[in-house]
Amino acid sequence: MLEIFVDADACPVKNEIVRVAERHQLRVQLVSNSGMLGFYGHPLVVQTVVRDGADVADDWITEHVGPGDIVVTHDIPLANRCIKRDAHVLRPNGRRLDKASIGMALATRDLLTNLRSAGKTTRGPRAFAKQDRSNFLQALEAAIQAIKNA
Repeated sequence: MLEIFVDADACPVKNEIVRVAERHQLRVQLVSNSGMLGFYGHPLVVQTVVRDGADVADDWITEHVGPGDIVVTHDIPLANRCIKRDAHVLRPNGRRLDKASIGMALATRDLLTNLRSAGKTTRGPRAFAKQDRSNFLQALEAAIQAIKNA
């Protein structure tokens, strides 16, 4: 059964994910290193708090996600791992990552990491905007419909 996995610590669209999940009666797995208020007791939301440490939440998501599930994350290496498990990956701004686009996303991430470590200043991501939220809602709905119709 289709589930939505959320790399939840810094996810700005958790409320939107839960609203869409309610409409489709889908289970949402919120995975984080810290607890999140607001979803305890929700019948469709499972909150998993993992121990602190690098990539612990990513490892948990990768171990539990299956083919056809949806993963919402900013994390490019996590997206890559989930795509390899045949999951659908959305960024919180609505951008879809798949087998065709993940290579460029990884290369860009690595380039920016190397520039920063060499002392070059790079801008961080732009601020999350109202249009990003709208794009995400459209992309999540489209992904769910495509999976259901497949």
